[in-house]
Formats: sequence, C-alpha cells, structure tokens
Amino acid sequence: MHRARQAFEDIEFFPRILTDVSTVETGWDVLGAPVAFPFGIAPTGFTRLMHSAGEIAGARAAGAHKIPFALSTMGTTSIEDVQAANPNGRNWFQLYMWKDRERSMALVERAAHAGYDTLLVTVDVPVAGARLRDRRNGFSIPPRLTLGTVANALPRPWWWFNFLTTEPLSFASLDSWSGTVGELLDTMFDPTLDFSDLAWIRQQWPGNIVVKGIQTLDDARKVADVGVDGIVLSNHGGRQLDRAPIPFHLLPTVAKEVGSEYEIHLDTGIMSGADIVAAVALGARFTLLGRAYLYGLMAGGEQGVHRMITIITEQITRTMRLLGVRTLEELEPRHVSQLTRFAPRATAI
Repeated sequence: MHRARQAFEDIEFFPRILTDVSTVETGWDVLGAPVAFPFGIAPTGFTRLMHSAGEIAGARAAGAHKIPFALSTMGTTSIEDVQAANPNGRNWFQLYMWKDRERSMALVERAAHAGYDTLLVTVDVPVAGARLRDRRNGFSIPPRLTLGTVANALPRPWWWFNFLTTEPLSFASLDSWSGTVGELLDTMFDPTLDFSDLAWIRQQWPGNIVVKGIQTLDDARKVADVGVDGIVLSNHGGRQLDRAPIPFHLLPTVAKEVGSEYEIHLDTGIMSGADIVAAVALGARFTLLGRAYLYGLMAGGEQGVHRMITIITEQITRTMRLLGVRTLEELEPRHVSQLTRFAPRATAI
C-alpha cells in the first residue's frame, strides 16, 4: 500500500509554457459514454460502516458530478436502491465470483435489469489476503464490538451516534457471518475461476465488461482474447498480495502494448487530482478512487463525498492548466516522468 502511494509521489511534471489555458476540457468518453472527469468512485465493501449514508451518498454525489459510481458485491446497499439514488447517472457493478455460481449470476442479472452499464469482474481474490488488522480487531460480519474497537471509538462520539441511531448495518448480497472478513472470503469466493469462466461471464453480460485486478503484462494480453472492453490495473489497494506490482509502474508498458485493444483503467494509491493527470498522461483512460471517497464519506456523509469530488476536480483542472494542456487528449508521456526509487537487481549468470 505504501509503495503504491510512493509511486505517485515519485513523479516529476514537465509543464509547457505560454499556452492559452483560459478554458480546460476535463471530460471525454469512457466505455462508450461521456464522463465529466477521468475518475469515478471505486467499489468498496462495508461502506455503511463508515457512515450510515453509505453507497447512497456516493451514488448521488457521483451522479451530480457526472462521474460513474461502482457498487461492490460486498456493498451495504442493494443494487436497486443505488439505481434509485442515481437514476440518470452511470452505475457500475463489481462482481466477485462465488462458489455458488447461480447466486453470483443472480446479482449480475439484477444489475443488468437495473440498468447498470458496466460489470467490473474482480479477479485478484482467489483467496483472501492475510488481513492481519481484521484479525487483531475481530472484524466480522456483522462487526463485533471489542474492548479495542470501543477504546478507539470513544474519542469519536459523533460516529457512535450515527452508528447507533440509524438503520443497523446489513449487507446487500450477504447473510450474517460469525467469522472474520478474511474467513468469509475464503469460504465464499471461488479459487477455481479461470479464463474460460471469464469468457462465460462475458457471454452472460449485455453491457461493458472490465476485468479488475490485472497485475502483469502477460495477463493484460490474455484477457484481450476474451473480448473485454477494458481492464483495471490494480493490486486491490495493496490489501491482497503484499509486495505485488505497483499498478502505476505497470501503466506505461501495458498502455503501449495493449492500449489499442481496449481501455486501460487504474486504481491503487490515487489520492489527488495530480495523480489522475499523471495516470492519464501515461496511458490510463480512467481511474478509480476508493480511499479518498471513504475519507470524504466518513468526514461528512454525502456532503463529504461532494467535497472530496470538488477537491479532486479542482486539482485536475489546476494541474492541467499549469502543465499547459487544454484537453485530456493533449496529455502525453512527455508531460510526466516516473522517478526511480527501486529497480530489479541484476541476476548473476
């Protein structure tokens, strides 16, 4: 997680001077439809644990700012309720394939019926990561209160008031579970998923399909044969395989090799508008924000999400102007360099 964030801090911009940047165009088409900015809200689990407004706040804010909202399989709001909150916006559904295939595809059918235009198939969780903090905190479904969590929450009475006076936390796609989140994932998620299953999902889904969790160039090439519309270079926010490749480091090579075959999206480590501009310059068509969204939600519910989006969009616009570019199409690799902190050590022959 820290290496992913460091990758964005280790960039250098190269502005072009004496360009008329009185007006800047920050939008373009993503997966066949316009977006106002090249980012959207990433799928996040347990969202109403952050604030009772949960996914409803995220969906409404995304719709108001004309950016996509992605609902997680592990979300705490139903597919239909998110659509009702954002009826005219772009809603995407993130799919974890379960061992119970019928139950998984029932969610996909509901999303299609509700008008979701894109399916994000997450492929980097054959089993759960270690999630050591979850073990230490006894994080289960529904969450259990322990001495540690109570002590942590005591200085935050506003959170307790929100948590205890609103609708109890429930999960749109899950039943109650007495173990930790990692144990739940190991029980539910299907470690046998392979490329033939991805092709089968492609046949079932009528809209755009994007594969989330690509971490090597070889896999980026392989999914092209399945006929996907895009990929998300992602290591799950640094929460699955520790020391996995940094998506932002992979971006230039993947964009060069397969960028003509489908759209390349990016997540993990993005925390500012400048990060997004750098990603677009190096070949990303779109980016997804998870942590920044949750921070805004925790700070102020729906108003907090609006404020987060406003901060990010202002940063995008200002960075583009200072770089001397007027449209996203003008952003190119010449505008940014990835500074080298780590490099593979040569192998003795």
